[in-house]
Amino acid sequence: MSLFGKLKNRLLKSSSKIDEGLEAIVADGGADSGTHEAYVEAVVADEPAADIPDAAPVEIPMDTPVEDPDPASQAVAPPAPVEVPDTSVVEIPVTPVETGPVAGALEEIVEATVASTPDTAPVKQGFLGRLMGRKETKTVVRRALDDDMLEQLEELLISTDMGVDTSLRVTAAMAEGRFGKKLSVEEIKRLMAQEIARIMEPVAKPMPLYPQTPQVVLVVGVNGSGKTTTIGKLASQFKAAGKTVVIAAGDTFRAAAVEQLQVWGARADVPVLTAPEGSDPASLAFDAMTKAQDIGADLLMIDTAGRLQNRADLMEELAKIVRVIRKKDPSAPHNTLLVLDATTGQNALNQVETFQKISDVSGLVMTKLDGTAKGGVLVSLADRFGLPIHAIGVGEQIDDLAPFDPEEFAAALTGLEV
Repeated sequence: MSLFGKLKNRLLKSSSKIDEGLEAIVADGGADSGTHEAYVEAVVADEPAADIPDAAPVEIPMDTPVEDPDPASQAVAPPAPVEVPDTSVVEIPVTPVETGPVAGALEEIVEATVASTPDTAPVKQGFLGRLMGRKETKTVVRRALDDDMLEQLEELLISTDMGVDTSLRVTAAMAEGRFGKKLSVEEIKRLMAQEIARIMEPVAKPMPLYPQTPQVVLVVGVNGSGKTTTIGKLASQFKAAGKTVVIAAGDTFRAAAVEQLQVWGARADVPVLTAPEGSDPASLAFDAMTKAQDIGADLLMIDTAGRLQNRADLMEELAKIVRVIRKKDPSAPHNTLLVLDATTGQNALNQVETFQKISDVSGLVMTKLDGTAKGGVLVSLADRFGLPIHAIGVGEQIDDLAPFDPEEFAAALTGLEV
């Protein structure tokens, strides 16, 4: 399944919320663009009925005659032909009959008439054809884009955790050159997805790879954000690309974290370096760099313990890891990935701000987009910080971490079909 397919299936909470919200907004003060019943009434008023004998069915000559498959079944001889002007479409104001030979004959007449019309000639549908096709017509509700509607759109986007400033920016761009025009739900979705993709296009970048080895990738984030699974998925992808990868289990205070990382390492066929429980994570990072150099690894991915951005002691511990790594290689870490949990909503902005000060974050990975109705926070992050978004996670499988595509994400977020 493509990334868009997974996003569309798993961002149902976000897209359905926007879907329902847009339908309510357009319906509130919107007007039908036209119904089929009103169209038929107008046609009847413009086309008065002609006098046609009621005694018997009328046989109408056509370019392509219709043969009766069973002539013996006609109990009544056809009356004399009625001359009709030579035209490719015949308009007959009649009362439709649901069942019986008359309805069947009328359907054959309409089908034969349409079949005899050249593809290149303009087709003028008669009253009967319009009447028989009334079920195919759908009502489209449109509403003028005014101040009240813009305010409702802003509130809808804010409810998806897009943030006030970003929501205002998106709606203002949608209204530019379109204020006062009537828009349908589908048209609004398309405009919204277009503006969201425009904001996110500059930050959609894969994690850069450098010729220097080992390339040190430090992975940070709060508790439960998905750091360990993200490392396992990234390691699997780099290994499949032909890179030699080593993982260092830097969360030395939680035995379960080391075991989980070892499971992911086995899945990706990548070695995992560990230290005794309670060891100094900075020392493990230093030793891991030495080991990676000795075996000629291309990438060293260092896991770190989850830490809340408001815990000064834990943030200082992270700063120590960075200092020790730089003693071994002044240019390291070459990548610092901040893993964010989409379900945290606007709190993700505070996390980025704090971690960026401590560890010089170079890129973001957003996880758990399949479990939130507030995927709009990713748009807010892109708009405020402009940090590269390397990948997004939409599931627990090893291939459920994919490069970020702004257009597919915007379409999935708004429920737009592509």
